[in-house]
Amino acid sequence: MEFALSEDQRMLQDSLNGFLKDVAPLDTIRKIATGDEAAGAALAAGLDDLGLAGLHVPEAQGGLGLGLLDACLVQESLGYAIAPSRFLATTVTAHAMRQAGDDFLPGIASGDIRMALALTELSSRRDGAGVAVDGDKLTGTSLLAVSAEGSTHLLAADTTGALNLVETPAATPMQTIDRTRIFSEVVFSGNARAMSLKPDDEVLAAARLLVAADTLGAAQAMIDKAVAYAAERQQFGRVIGSFQAVKHMCAEMAARLEPSRALIWHAAHALDTGEPEGLAMATLAKSHLAEAGTFIARTSTEVHGGMGFTDLVGLHYWFKRIGVNRQLFGSPEQTRMDAARLQGWLETA
Repeated sequence: MEFALSEDQRMLQDSLNGFLKDVAPLDTIRKIATGDEAAGAALAAGLDDLGLAGLHVPEAQGGLGLGLLDACLVQESLGYAIAPSRFLATTVTAHAMRQAGDDFLPGIASGDIRMALALTELSSRRDGAGVAVDGDKLTGTSLLAVSAEGSTHLLAADTTGALNLVETPAATPMQTIDRTRIFSEVVFSGNARAMSLKPDDEVLAAARLLVAADTLGAAQAMIDKAVAYAAERQQFGRVIGSFQAVKHMCAEMAARLEPSRALIWHAAHALDTGEPEGLAMATLAKSHLAEAGTFIARTSTEVHGGMGFTDLVGLHYWFKRIGVNRQLFGSPEQTRMDAARLQGWLETA
C-alpha cells in the first residue's frame, strides 16, 4: 500500500498553488492587509470560480463530495500564500451539516450562502462574552468569529456546546496582529436560529485540523524563503547558506515540519474514515503545528537577519498568521489537555 497523495489530490493542490501564485502575490496581500476591498474581492471571486465552496459538500447536494484530507491540502495552499478566504468556515459548516440532510448545503456549494464561524464557546471564553440560547433565540457575544464580514449565515456554538445556524448578526472587526484575515466580534440580540445541531466534537476537531494545515503551509513558505535568502545573501565573500550555523537552522526547520505533514494527513484520513483516533489526532495536529510553526517563524526570521523585520521582505505576514493560528480554537496547552481527555487520560470536568 502506498501512503501518499493520489494523483488527483496532487493535481488539486498544484492547480491551486499555480492560481494563488498568479493572483495573490505578496503585493496583493499587502493591499488586502491595508484594506483594499477591490483586491480582496477579486481574490475571493477567483477562489469562488474554482468551486472551493462545494469541495466538502456531498455530491447529492451539488458539491464535489471530497474529504477533509482534500480540504487540508487546499487550506495548506491558502496558508502558503497567506491568502484570505472563507474556505475554512465553509468547510467546517459543511462538515457539521453533512449528516443532517440539510437544505442549506446546496446554497453553500453554489456560493449563494456565505458562511462564517463562531466556535469560541467550544474552546475558550473571555469574561463578558458567551452565547446563550433562550427558547429559539441567541443572545450574547462571540469573539474572534471567522469570515463574518460579507457572510450571509453564521454557525455559532452556544454555552451548551450545541451549534446554531443563524443569519449573520451585527459584526464588528477585531484588531489582531494578523492583517491577512478579518476576525470579528459578533453580538446576538435575540437572533432567531434557522437550525440547531447537537454538540459534536468532530466539528471542533475539523476546525482545528484546518488551522493546523494553514500553519503547515505558512511555515513551509517561511522555510522556502529562508533557504532562498541564504542562497543569495553574501557575507565575507560567501553566501550565508554555506555557513554551518545557517545550514543547521534551515535543516532543523525542515526536520520540525516534515513529520507535521504526515500527522495532518493521518488525522484527516482518520476523520474521513470514522476511525476513533481521528478526534485525538486532529487535536494533537493543532497543538504540534502551533509549536512547530512558532519555531519556524522565529528561525526563518533569524536566518534573514535584519531584513527579516522589514516590510520589503514581508515575512511578518506569515509570522503573524502563524501566531494567530497558534491561539485560534485553542492554545497548544489547551488542545493537549483536550487530547488527553479524548484518550481517557483525564477525567471530564
